[in-house]
Amino acid sequence: MGSSRRGFLGMAVVAAAGSQMLTASAAADRYPSNTALYADPALTEGVDYARRFRRHEWFDDDLTQRYGVQRTVILAPHGGGIETGTSELCLAIAGYHPADLTPSNPVHDYWMFEGLRAANNGELHVTSAHCDDHVARALAAGSLNAIGLHGCKESQAGLPDGTQAVLVGGRNSAFKSRLITRLTTAGIRAIDAANVPDLNGDDPANIANRTLRGAGAQLEITTPLRHAMFGTNTRAGRKNTTLPIFWAFTTATRAAIADVEATQPIT
Repeated sequence: MGSSRRGFLGMAVVAAAGSQMLTASAAADRYPSNTALYADPALTEGVDYARRFRRHEWFDDDLTQRYGVQRTVILAPHGGGIETGTSELCLAIAGYHPADLTPSNPVHDYWMFEGLRAANNGELHVTSAHCDDHVARALAAGSLNAIGLHGCKESQAGLPDGTQAVLVGGRNSAFKSRLITRLTTAGIRAIDAANVPDLNGDDPANIANRTLRGAGAQLEITTPLRHAMFGTNTRAGRKNTTLPIFWAFTTATRAAIADVEATQPIT
C-alpha cells in the first residue's frame, strides 16, 4: 500500500453536471462553488480554511498488480467549524485516529474541506451539489463507493429539539440499508432520509454520488448527536476528547462499508 497527495488529478475524467435547481441551502451560500471560494482574494488558505486528503494505492497480495479502482472514499465537505465534528468522523471512519492519525486497517481514501475561523465559518459553506474541488471529484470519480458526512439541525430534519439522530441518504440504496442496520444495531437512531428532501442526498451532482456507480451515501448528523461525541467541543479539543458514542458511530459506519465492499471483489 502506498499513498500520494499530489499528481493524481488526471486519473479521473468527471463529466460536467447538468444545470441543477438551487436548493434553499445552496441559494443561501455565499460562494456558488469551491472554485469561487478558492478564488476570493479575501480568503487565505491555512487561515480561513484548509483542505486535507489522502489517496491510497492498492496492490494484490504479492504486490504485483496495482488496482486502478478504489473501493470507498470518505468525504467531509463542511468540516472544521462549518459542521462541527465531521472532520474528526471523516478521519476515524477512514481508519485514522483524529488525535494523531494513527492508522487502523482497513484504511480508506478521504477528503475534507474545513473552516478554520474562530467564528462565521458558515460563510464558507458550499452545498455538496456545487462541490467542484478537483481532488474531491477525482477521488469520488475513481471510487466504487462514497460517504458524505454532514451536520444538520434537528429542525432541518423535522425532529424535536435535542434529538440525537442521523439521517441516512444518498443514491446507493444497498449502502443506505447497511448503514441504517449497522447504526441502529449500535444504538444510534438512524432514519431513512428519503422523505426529507433537503437532506436526502439524492442529487446526482452531490459529491457523494459522483462515484463510478453514480451513487453514494450521505449521513446528516444532528447537532445534539455530534455534540455528544466529544468531551470538549472545540476545534482544538475534539480530536483529543472523543467519547464512546463517537467510536460506536465510527465502528458501525466502517462495518457498513465492509458489508458493501464484501460484495465488490476487485479482480
